[in-house]
Amino acid sequence: MRRTTPALTVLATSFIAFSASAQTPAQSHFDGTTWWNHVKVLADDNMEGRETGSDGLKRAQSYVVDQLKKSGLEPAGIDGFYQPVKFIQRQVNESDSNASLIQNGKPLVLVPGDDILFSSKSVTSEKGITAPLVFIGYGLKIPEKNFDDLSGQDLSGKIVVFINGSTSDIPGALASHYSTTIERWKSLRAAGVIGLIIIPNLASMDIPWSRIAVNRLHPPMDLAGAEFNETDGLKVALTFNPASAEKLFAGSGHTFAELAALAKDRKPLPRFALPATLQAHVSVRSSEVESANLVAKLPGSDPALKNEFVALSAHIDHLGIGEPVNGDRLYNGAMDDASGSAVLLDVAANLKAHPERFSRSLLFVFVTAEEKGLLGSRYFATHLTVPQKSIIADINIDMFLPIVPLKFLEVKGLEESDLGDRAAAVAASLGVKAITDQEPLRNRFIRSDQYSFIVKGIPAVKLDVGFLLGSPEQKAFKDWLTDRYHAPSDDLDQPKDLAAAALYEEIIRRLLIDTANNPARPEWKPTSFFRRFAQ
Repeated sequence: MRRTTPALTVLATSFIAFSASAQTPAQSHFDGTTWWNHVKVLADDNMEGRETGSDGLKRAQSYVVDQLKKSGLEPAGIDGFYQPVKFIQRQVNESDSNASLIQNGKPLVLVPGDDILFSSKSVTSEKGITAPLVFIGYGLKIPEKNFDDLSGQDLSGKIVVFINGSTSDIPGALASHYSTTIERWKSLRAAGVIGLIIIPNLASMDIPWSRIAVNRLHPPMDLAGAEFNETDGLKVALTFNPASAEKLFAGSGHTFAELAALAKDRKPLPRFALPATLQAHVSVRSSEVESANLVAKLPGSDPALKNEFVALSAHIDHLGIGEPVNGDRLYNGAMDDASGSAVLLDVAANLKAHPERFSRSLLFVFVTAEEKGLLGSRYFATHLTVPQKSIIADINIDMFLPIVPLKFLEVKGLEESDLGDRAAAVAASLGVKAITDQEPLRNRFIRSDQYSFIVKGIPAVKLDVGFLLGSPEQKAFKDWLTDRYHAPSDDLDQPKDLAAAALYEEIIRRLLIDTANNPARPEWKPTSFFRRFAQ
């Protein structure tokens, strides 16, 4: 998940000095400077964008391990601090791939990058695939809400078309869960679907299509091993440019403009057969890649609780070197997510400088391959390097964006477990108001590494600098996403609010201490859908 406007740069720079003295609490253990110093190392050009498996990522990991040793943390991986992870890299060979819409017997060629993106999960034969299309609204089946976009239609042998999103009566966390690849494909495969076409929701696109198209050239990966094959039976998958989507609906009696307007407002969508078939062949090159998660621990002192862990997680990888944007090919990933890894390092160092007594142990987890689909955290949560069921909570940090003063802490998972309540209480004690996810259409609850812990039954939260809808701060975040997210301009030459970072770190530190020393383990709330994973 980049270039801000000059006006925003001046504004952000101007309040750094002021807010550093005005906002940081007197009892804070942080000033933002040491945090940014870690970011400067991890996002330096020398790290080459920290692509999974790259030499640049290995250099960043070596730096992290050195810092963990200096902070007195113990290794908790398989090979010291390292947990090796194997991947299969799958790159679409576009020169040997093609796709067309067949309408009235005539082919309409779809251009990769302009009209569509091929998914590397496609498994077409040499002869390719030809199948009819059916539009199925949001493409969701959610039993808890008696919501089923798949019902009443013959989908056997069909390719389904859907718009990302959900209706407003479905809670965001629930919709996010059923929007995951693995959950969505379970339902679609059971209905006999053989392929899918995803149309991004215009109301929740983080970045413009032009950059999405550029980013397709970063090589996708999957975890190696049959246990991680979540799309078995999928023949073809495409993402369709919303600007080209009217091609899909020609002659159907509906327009994409009509459907996009409904999806923007989270209203119900119609479902209907499309008067076209898709003809496609996708060629994919595969190779093996190895990377690693980093795991460290700070042992607790209570004989009865020291074998339980509170995890603090962040991903250390980014996108590496790719297609140039404004002449720059290096995707440094300063805020995504050198910023999160830097918090882990800064908190660890601070706990050595200002020791605390912990009943439970702390686990610091730097995962790889988040940008490939939460792969490193999924592997870690499936193959823990500590005893099963010993992790009692996860606090995840991913692109927390200290670019405005920290007045609101957006807690993904606020309403799901009492870990959210604890985070809210800690924030309140420092004059910060906790708020729930303000933009549920973006599905952020399932787009970061906390989700890998959640589906294993572990209460988890993701904490972010927040904003209120319609505020200037929301515009600042939107501008950042449009200009810098997954772009080379997410580098070290960008505004940052050191006081916001310092206050955020203080919240993280206090939440860790509270959770590690509280006699009660965090629990899912009785109303939470995710409670079932713990059972």
